[in-house]
Amino acid sequence: MARCCEVCGKQRIRGGNYVMKGIPKKKGGIGLHCTGNSKRWFKPNLQRIQIKKDGTVRRAYVCTACIQKGKIAKA
Repeated sequence: MARCCEVCGKQRIRGGNYVMKGIPKKKGGIGLHCTGNSKRWFKPNLQRIQIKKDGTVRRAYVCTACIQKGKIAKA
């Protein structure tokens, strides 16, 4: 199973690192040009913590956003 948040289902998403060259038009240049594009993964900040779920205590991966919002009950 892929690592994702057990509460909200947040998981990794695909993105890209763009390398730009040139001077922006608003600074007097001819504009920025893309000189490189490499694919990468943006991963959520998951923490493995003990939670109470259905009266039992177990370990689960939960994102920090759900922990801060209080969506889970820590054990």
